[in-house]
Amino acid sequence: MEKFDSMQSAGLTGLDRVVDRLCHPDSLNAVWHNPAEGAAMPSIDELREIMSRLAAAIFPGYFGQAQVRLDSLRYHLAANLDSIYRKLREQILRGFCFSCERQHANCAPRDSQSKNAVLAFMDALPEIRRLLASDAKAAYEGDPAAQSPGETIFCYPSLRAMLHHRIAHELHKLDVPLIPRMISEMAHAHTGIDIHPGAAIGEEFFIDHGTGVVIGETCVIGQNCRLYQGVTLGALSFPKNPDGTLTKGIPRHPILEDNVTVYAGATILGRITIGRGTVVGGNMWITDDVPADARISLEKSYASRPA
Repeated sequence: MEKFDSMQSAGLTGLDRVVDRLCHPDSLNAVWHNPAEGAAMPSIDELREIMSRLAAAIFPGYFGQAQVRLDSLRYHLAANLDSIYRKLREQILRGFCFSCERQHANCAPRDSQSKNAVLAFMDALPEIRRLLASDAKAAYEGDPAAQSPGETIFCYPSLRAMLHHRIAHELHKLDVPLIPRMISEMAHAHTGIDIHPGAAIGEEFFIDHGTGVVIGETCVIGQNCRLYQGVTLGALSFPKNPDGTLTKGIPRHPILEDNVTVYAGATILGRITIGRGTVVGGNMWITDDVPADARISLEKSYASRPA
C-alpha cells in the first residue's frame, strides 16, 4: 500500500510539472483563445443543426425527420426558417465577435450587423435553391450511373459539397467572418472535396466522384463546368508584403469559362483562363492560359477539337 501511494505521489508530481509547462507563457500564448466576457466561440454542433435544417428547407422531403406533405409544407417551412434565423444569427454574432477580438476592434455594433447579415442570407435562399437544383440536374445528366436527380441530391458527395458551398459563399459575400469557413470545412471533412467559400461557381456544376478536389478562394467557374476526382484549381505562387507576410485577397486562382471539363488528377495553377468549351485531360499540369475549345492531353497539348 505504501509503495502504491508512493507511485501515485510520484505520478501526481509528474503531472504537476506538465501542468506548469503547459501553463507557461512561452507555450500558452501562441495557442490560447481568451475571449471577452460573454463572447463564446461559434459552435460546430449548432452549425451542424443549422445545415441540417437548411438542407430540409432547400430540399423538402429528402432531409429532415418529418415527412412533409404539400398541404402542410408552409407550416413546417415557416417553423424551420424561424429556428434557422435565430440559431444562425447567434452563430454569425459569435463569428463577428471572434473577428473583433482578433482585430482588437469594438464589438458593440455587431448585433445589428449580424441581424442584417442573417436577413440578407435568408432572402437569398430561393436563389440558393435554384442553383442547387441546377447542380442536381447537371449531376443526373452528366453521370450515366445516376437514376434520377433525386438520387444525386440524397446520395452524391458533389451535391453535399455544393449545398455547403452555396450557403458558405453567400455568407462570405456578406462579409461574415469564420462561419463560412467552418461550414465549408464540414463538407470537406465529410466528402474530401475542399472548396473555399470565396470561390464563385456558376450554375449546373458537377464534381464526379469528388475525392481530393481542391478549389481555391479566388477561383471563378462558369456555367455547366465539370470536374473529376483529384483536380486542383490552385495558386501558382504567393506574393508577399514588404514585411514578409503573405498578401491576402488578391486574385491568384484560375478562371474556368463555361462548359469546361477537367479530368482526374489535373492541376491548374495561377490566375489563368481556361477557355470556353475546353477539355483538360487527366494528370495535366497547366500554368498558362488555354484558348477556347481546346482539347489538352498528355499526348496532344493545345490541339483544337475536330469540327
